[in-house]
Formats: sequence, C-alpha cells, structure tokens
Amino acid sequence: MSDQNPYEKLGVSEEASFDEIQDARNRLLEQCLGDTKSLEAVEAAYDAILMDRLKMRQEGKIKVPERIRFPETRLQSPPKESLTPREQSPAWLQKILDQPSRKDVILPGVWYLGLSAVSVFYSAGDQVLQLALVVGVGISIYFLNRKEGRFGRAVLFTLIGLIIGLITGGLIAGLLSQQLPAISLTANQFSTVLTFILLWLVSSFLR
Repeated sequence: MSDQNPYEKLGVSEEASFDEIQDARNRLLEQCLGDTKSLEAVEAAYDAILMDRLKMRQEGKIKVPERIRFPETRLQSPPKESLTPREQSPAWLQKILDQPSRKDVILPGVWYLGLSAVSVFYSAGDQVLQLALVVGVGISIYFLNRKEGRFGRAVLFTLIGLIIGLITGGLIAGLLSQQLPAISLTANQFSTVLTFILLWLVSSFLR
C-alpha cells in the first residue's frame, strides 16, 4: 500500500476529474469509519493529489475549477461600491437633480446677486421689483434650458420656483413684519430676494 501513488490509493486515474476524486475520497472515508489509520491515509492521498493538481495548474497544464479549496484560488468578492446620496435617492428625483460644475453655480449666482442688490438698494417702487422678477425668471429659464435643451421643462421648474418663492417670502415677511423696517426692507423686497435665492437653487441644481 505504501508503494501506491495517491491516485492509486483513492482508486482513480491521473486523468480523473476533480468531481471523481472528491467522490472517491468521500466513498473511502465512509468505508474507513472507525479506522483512524486508513482515514489518515485517505486524507493524505487526497491532499497529495490536490497539491499535485495545484502544481500542474501553476505550470499551466490544467485549469482548476474555482470551487476547489485552494486558498490562492478563492475569489474575493469585489468591494461593494458605496452609493452616493444621489444614487440612493428615488429614480424620479435623480432625473431632475443635477451635479453642476462650479461655473454652473457661480454664473446664475452672480446674476441673482445683482438682481437682489437692485431690489434692495434701488427703492423706486414695485415696478422695479416686478422688472427684476421678470429678468430673474428669464435667467432661470435660460440656464435650465441650456443644460438639456428642454424649454418646457425649464419654464415649468422656473414657474414652480417663482410661485413657491413668492408665497414663502410673503409668509415669512408677514412673520417678520416688525423686524423688516429695522433693516430698511419692505415685505415685497424681502419676498423678491427670497425668490431669487430659490430661483438660483432651481437653475443651478435642477436640470
């Protein structure tokens, strides 16, 4: 028995597949239950065959299936990529959110900063505020439409931002009615500036 090579000990040929070697090993282990010496001989033969197959694989003579238990052949699962908050958001939100460049944020910001300054420091009545709002709406539509060329969508988002800005600005101005005169602002001026901030966010971070 000691002169037998590992394949002969397991009763398989050197061309046997790994499944055949595995089956032969399991069958012999069942037959040798209680016989420690025989169990060790079977395991030693099996390990020797695995080492032989590993050597052959390294030499490029055979390709070992991935399921064979060689430490160096275990495939480590690729690390899971952490999703960004945008990728974790609902699909409908991903379709309207944009990841703007610095230029896409700064350019409309400069325009709305200028319009806000006009609205605050040029107090010549509500006509100036209305004209500033018209210009602000046009700026928002322009920058939104420039991203994907969808004019209707740009108009819709701008109108929504305008309405929300004016309503929210009016409500907040009503709550701050006593503080606004102290900083030389009327309710309409405050509402207009808040609307410009919202339109800047819409034109910069939506598409």
